[in-house]
This record gives sequence, structure tokens and C-alpha cells, in this order.
Amino acid sequence: MRVLAIGAHPDDVEIMCSGTLSALHQLGHEVHVASLTSGDCGSVELSKEEIRTIRHREAVKACEVLDATYHYAGFDDLCIFNDDHSNRCVTALVRKVDPSIIVTHSPNDYMSDHEMTSLLVRNASFYAPIRNYETKNSSIGPTLNIPYLYYAPPIEGIDIFGKRVTPEFYVDISGLIGRKLEMLACHESQRDWLRAHHHMDEYIESVRRFNNSLGQRASTIAGREITYAEAFRQHRGHSYPGDNLIATYLRASVVIEPSY
Repeated sequence: MRVLAIGAHPDDVEIMCSGTLSALHQLGHEVHVASLTSGDCGSVELSKEEIRTIRHREAVKACEVLDATYHYAGFDDLCIFNDDHSNRCVTALVRKVDPSIIVTHSPNDYMSDHEMTSLLVRNASFYAPIRNYETKNSSIGPTLNIPYLYYAPPIEGIDIFGKRVTPEFYVDISGLIGRKLEMLACHESQRDWLRAHHHMDEYIESVRRFNNSLGQRASTIAGREITYAEAFRQHRGHSYPGDNLIATYLRASVVIEPSY
């Protein structure tokens, strides 16, 4: 089985779901990681070309930790829009990988790049099997099926109004938090960027805390200690698969949110 995680920027996938990707990889599944943009706005000191080169190198290095394949979809930061060109580009990416499972951003998040990525991935999941929907690379044929589509939580687990977004289920990544943070640490350039723009100097520790808070919630539900967890909601709109394939493969590590 192939799994494709798509983020707006390099490092988004590591933050969202790299522990779960590691768990699936340990079962022998093929993992692909994509960012729509190159991260070219992620510096207050370097030019777009300089930071683009650095961030591509960091993304590839992070994927090597997981033995995953990295894809860059060709967009620039802050230039992700729901238009015809963008939909065909993302559909071409989905067709190229032909995954059984896709993970992407929450439809509601703190910035437009994340939200537009979520929408484009949702569209591409539906468009990819449509034979008469053409993409620039015509040599890549349509997929056979609509993939299973999952959304990670928005940043800090809250929507744009500051209200908590309740996950559908949690994946225990307590034994994989080291690998997740190792992948995240590969994105060294982002510590300086977040310190300058977000006034944050806790790039890795903030992710650790958030996954710990998800683990605490999963512990309460499961009645056992779960130190770190990742969380997801599944897209179950008309014609999308309805059963939970991640839960099928990671059964022992999955905790269902009863209030969802």
C-alpha cells in the first residue's frame, strides 16, 4: 500500500503526521511526502532562491529518516489558490503516486496556504480517477479509486475562532516520538524563521507538547497511558471510502473519540 501525506510547506507533514507515517512504514507500506510549496518565504535574511534550496535539502533529509520519497509540487509560498491550474497540478501528483491513503491539512486552519492545500487535495482525490480530466503530464493515467482521505488537526488543534477542533480518532505514537522529532529537526532553517516571524523559539518543544496533549486525551478514553498521539478526521463525503483504513492497519494503536 502507498501512503501520501501532502502539506503546504516543507515541515508541515512532519508536524502533522510523521509518527503515523512511521507506524505505517514499519508495517511495510510505501510512504510518500509532498509539499505544494518550496518554502521560499521562510526566511527574513535569505533570498527566495537561497531559502528554497535549503528547504528542499532539509525536506529530502527528513524523508531519508523515514525512507520516504519526497515530492515538490511546484507552487510558491502564499500562492496556493483553488483554480484550474492548481487543481490539475495536484491531481497529477495524486495520479503519480496513486496512494491508497492521503493525509493533509484540516479544511479550517490558521492560514490560507493550509486551507487551500486541504481543498486542492480533496478535489484531487475525487478528480484523479476521472479519465477525461486531463493533467499536464498526459502519460500519467487516472487512478482506479478515490483514496482514503484524512485531515490532521489544525495548528494547536483550534480553528480560526480559537475553538477546539475535536478529532475523530487518535494514533498512539509514544514509541515513535523520537523519530518524529528527528525528522522535524532536519528543518533547521525554520527555527530562525519562527523566532523572527512568530516570536517562537520552541519549534520542536511546541510540537512535543501538542502531541503530548493529544496523548493525554487518548489516555483518558483508552484507560491506559499514552504519552504521545497524533489525531485525525476522515473525509466521508459522497463516494469517498467510509471505513477507516488507518484504524484497520494500526488497530492496536488507535483510540476512537467517543464524542465525535
